[in-house]
Amino acid sequence: MNARAMQATNCDDYRLARRVSWWDPDAECTLVMSQPSIDHELWLEYLRGAERSYRKHGVERALDVPAIRSGHDTIMFWATIDTSGRVIGGVRAKGPLRSPEDSHAVLEWAARPGLQAVRKMISDRVPFGILEMKSAFVTDGQQRNEAVTRALARSGFHAMALMDLQFCMATSAPHILDRWRSSGGVVASIPATPYPDERYRTKMMWWDRRTFANHAEQEQVSKILMEITTLNQGWGAVDEVGAPRELVL
Repeated sequence: MNARAMQATNCDDYRLARRVSWWDPDAECTLVMSQPSIDHELWLEYLRGAERSYRKHGVERALDVPAIRSGHDTIMFWATIDTSGRVIGGVRAKGPLRSPEDSHAVLEWAARPGLQAVRKMISDRVPFGILEMKSAFVTDGQQRNEAVTRALARSGFHAMALMDLQFCMATSAPHILDRWRSSGGVVASIPATPYPDERYRTKMMWWDRRTFANHAEQEQVSKILMEITTLNQGWGAVDEVGAPRELVL
């Protein structure tokens, strides 16, 4: 294990001084990156939107809003806000994961084929830093849904750059992960699990900060780099000793 790997998990105290936002011309909305502790009302609005979306599809059990409402396990969240001020999508990140038990994936594959592989994949990457992206949603009926989804698919890179983590992961049905593949995510070669119920065949996807450009669409790579530049210009984050940090990929 190298020095960078040993330091990568010590990120729990990273805090944003304020929300950071930017306009996405393709999605025609404002993306906001924030934290529950400093943007409580937006956090609750994001949760309400996610709950409505999950309930519409009958999978609110997978969201479990009462368990996450406090934001205790959410290091960062993103909300997409349209020109009327309405939250039309979002996602949150938990972590950095310190063991497989920190990941919701072990519950999704519990007593199922592939659980051992899930545990190993997480354990092998923990020393280099892992974020788990959860609770993603995009409001149904929006003509720009695809553009909003593509914007959210880039979100993990903002936090990985902020906290100097190498990996990001997510679990979802294959048709959802296909929409996130554009930013360089790679679906793991493990058996799908019927979570949250038998209608679904949930899979796991990984992003590697060092190699994502080999798998991502070129347009998404360019946008990720542009957004990191934007965040640097409007920097509002500090580490545990209060020192500003420049974001790099």
